[in-house]
Amino acid sequence: MARSSSTDDCFDRDRRALMEEIAAEARYSASYTGLGAFDPRVMAAMETVPRHEFVPPGERDCAWINRPLSIGHGQTISQPFIVALMSTLLQPRPEDAVLEVGTGCGYQAAILAGLVARVYTIELVAELAADAAARLKRLGYDNVEVRAGDGAKGWPEHGPFDGIIVTAGAPEIPPALVEQLKPGGRLVIPVNVAMGQELVVVTRLENGGIESRPVLPVAFVPLRGG
Repeated sequence: MARSSSTDDCFDRDRRALMEEIAAEARYSASYTGLGAFDPRVMAAMETVPRHEFVPPGERDCAWINRPLSIGHGQTISQPFIVALMSTLLQPRPEDAVLEVGTGCGYQAAILAGLVARVYTIELVAELAADAAARLKRLGYDNVEVRAGDGAKGWPEHGPFDGIIVTAGAPEIPPALVEQLKPGGRLVIPVNVAMGQELVVVTRLENGGIESRPVLPVAFVPLRGG
């Protein structure tokens, strides 16, 4: 369970404004996403997780603005609207175990930590993985396990998963991730298309096949590794 602090209170107005903006953008994008509003549990997690703790010190004043921010190593913390959208598309349940590919600063993992029983998250950049693990531990997210490695290969020791989120643009849907989904499980992933990237939801069927649905044009840093 994450701890709050008096520092968090300094951002209350910015936090409330961001939540209102996300809700408005959810309504505006409903014709693409099929969602007029995001999961209330996701919105509660978005409001609770202290985003300013996950950005570099020089970016703290911008932490509650609805845009991505650099976290170094050529990586970013995702735009809050996109985090809320992807988390909702995952359809997380309290008993679920989920995998995140692309830990970055740990922000998406912290959101998921309040929604599911267990989060496994993989980061290719070892320094980012170590920093995220320390940050999540310091903030009290004790149901998250961080590993440095190639996320495109998944984490088979802890699979199969109820859901998988990928926070980097993939040239194609990694077969290893599909194989590590439970039947009925969902993979939410940005995939390269002719004109850029598209956010896609992949559902693993009971017969082992998949169904995929494009959701929205997006822009993520590229998925590196296998």
